[in-house]
Amino acid sequence: MRLWPAVTMKSWSERLAKLAGDEGAEILEFAISLPLLLVVVVGVFDFGSAFIVKQKVGNIALEAARVASNQPTADLSLAGGCTAPNSVCSVRDVVAQNLTASKLNDCGLATANATPGTPLNAGAALAWTFTANTACGGTLTLTVERGFIYTTTLPNPPFQAGNYTIEGTRVTLSYPYRWEFNRVVPFIAAGANYPATSQIDTVAVMQNLN
Repeated sequence: MRLWPAVTMKSWSERLAKLAGDEGAEILEFAISLPLLLVVVVGVFDFGSAFIVKQKVGNIALEAARVASNQPTADLSLAGGCTAPNSVCSVRDVVAQNLTASKLNDCGLATANATPGTPLNAGAALAWTFTANTACGGTLTLTVERGFIYTTTLPNPPFQAGNYTIEGTRVTLSYPYRWEFNRVVPFIAAGANYPATSQIDTVAVMQNLN
C-alpha cells in the first residue's frame, strides 16, 4: 500500500518554480532584513534605556547636592567612617541608596572609602572622591566638593545689581552604562566595534546652607 504520493519530474519542477517565485523571494528578503531589524530594535531599546538612566543619575546627583548643602561644615577637618568627614560619608550613602532605589547597580559605592579629590576648580579646596567598580562593567565615580565657589547674578530688584560670590557644594557623578548595542552591530557590519560601556556624567551644584 502506498502511503505517499509518487514524486514525478513534473511535481519537482512545480516545487522549484514556487521557490523561485514570490514565496522564495519573501524568504530571502526576510533573511536579509532580519539582522537589520534586530539592530534597530536593540538600538531603540538601548538608547531609550540610556536616556532613562541619565535622568535617574541626574536626579540622584541633585538630591545628593541638596543633602550635602544642608550638612554641617564643622567636621570637614575630621576623618569619618569612610576616610572622609561624616557629613561627606552621608552624601555617599544618599547616592548609593538612591541608585538601589532606582534599580541601578551602585557598583559597591555603599562600602567605598574616599580619597582626597582634586578640586575641579581653583576655589574648591574641600573635595573627596569615591570610586567603585564591583560587578557593573565600569567604574562609578562620585566627587563631593564642599567648598565650591561660583559666581552668579541675582535679580534686581530685590537684590543689588552685580555679581555675587557664593560658596556651595558641587556633586559630580559619573555612572557606567553597559550597552547591549555592541553585541548586535557586527550583524550588519562585520568587525564593527562599539564601546561596551559609556560614562554618563552629571553635575549638580547647590548653595551651602550651613
